[in-house]
Amino acid sequence: MTDTGAVRIRLTVDGRGIEVEAGTTVAAALAMAGVSGSRLSVKGEPRAALCGMGVCQECRVTIDGRAHALACQTLCREGQSVRTWNKAGEA
Repeated sequence: MTDTGAVRIRLTVDGRGIEVEAGTTVAAALAMAGVSGSRLSVKGEPRAALCGMGVCQECRVTIDGRAHALACQTLCREGQSVRTWNKAGEA
């Protein structure tokens, strides 16, 4: 892999540090980190980003303590903390 010179930022997903390019959405960061889902449905099934534009609301996570943030509409920031159902209940 070659160095593109892109700015990289670090954030925490479910307590695990990851690094992504600046401008990456939280939903994309979750996918790159191998997170299988962002929340659980009312029936207990894992849910993840579906529409990619904030309509379906399936990508809700907790970002920096704020619940129900849309991962597909939120850009990653340096030092950001993202929590999904994989760590501590439904986000």
